Amino acid sequence: MKTVMDIQEILKHLPHRYPFLLIDRVVEIKEGVSIIALKNVTVNEMFFAGHFPGRPVMPGVLILESMAQAAAVLAYKSTNSLPSDGSLYYFAGIDNARFRRVVEPGDQLRLEVKVVRRIRNIWKLTGNAFVGDELACSADFLSAEG
Repeated sequence: MKTVMDIQEILKHLPHRYPFLLIDRVVEIKEGVSIIALKNVTVNEMFFAGHFPGRPVMPGVLILESMAQAAAVLAYKSTNSLPSDGSLYYFAGIDNARFRRVVEPGDQLRLEVKVVRRIRNIWKLTGNAFVGDELACSADFLSAEG
């Protein structure tokens, strides 16, 4: 897939930094509609040291956070704003989170997030995280600009 946003561009559109920057590349973005981003899962991620030693598994909450970060990039791009402008998008709610597959070192998460509805600064979104063609996680969530 062709890169639409590289890591340098992502850093302009997210306030997150290591160790909590959880997307590496954006391969598709339709402003106001959807985004597809990638997260390369590597064994040197700090959370693998304790989750679980001997059988490293990416915590589900971080898979959800990676989808929320992709949603934030979509929101910033769609509103032509940046965190440096003083606007921040916060995770405001989550429903229907389901985990279908373990995510482990060496996997690449493909994060697909779509806008369901936007009313002023509140976004309702739906997201799926895939490893290859396998669904790893799905959820519906809210994001609010604060």
